[in-house]
Amino acid sequence: MSATPAEPAPRQHWEQLVRFRGESDWPEGSKVEITDGTIVVTPPQAVPHHRIAARVQRSLYTVLPEEWGVYQTLGVAHPSRGRLYIPDLVVIPDAVVDELDGGDPAPLTAAELVVEVTSPCNASYDRIDKAAAYAQAGVPLYVLIDRFAPAGPTVTLHGEPKDEVYQELQRVKFGEDVRLPAPFGLTLDTGVFPLGA
Repeated sequence: MSATPAEPAPRQHWEQLVRFRGESDWPEGSKVEITDGTIVVTPPQAVPHHRIAARVQRSLYTVLPEEWGVYQTLGVAHPSRGRLYIPDLVVIPDAVVDELDGGDPAPLTAAELVVEVTSPCNASYDRIDKAAAYAQAGVPLYVLIDRFAPAGPTVTLHGEPKDEVYQELQRVKFGEDVRLPAPFGLTLDTGVFPLGA
């Protein structure tokens, strides 16, 4: 997958966007992110979406170093690219989170793993925009759980970001295993993922 580098967001514009995002009254349960200097609002997710995230989170905790955490609602930012995301799951060192002030986002560059679960309204956003953004930030691994892939539900493991582009390390259909490399050394059983909308 290739990506076109985004122009850096001017500092003042970035601060205005972050302030507007934090002070505005968004629909309850929605996810409010910033991508390439634009605010993107995603409606609340369906139960199958949350069940998949919970199953992956439970599995991750069996292999994580004690000093790392798995977060479902933590904002991660890459200000120089004008991006602030709230991944479905992000693995990040606790020391990074402990340094945050209030509701500040963590630096995306500190993430060890990001997991996104697609929804009908954001599937292409997760497949293209976020994959490019996570690679550009140097996140070592990105797991895309694509319930709405054109050929049927799939899980794609992206890794080895080089020149701001990921390599596709593995792609499986729901029901097959995905093996996360070190430092995780975890096999995810995708057969337990619900298929419902």
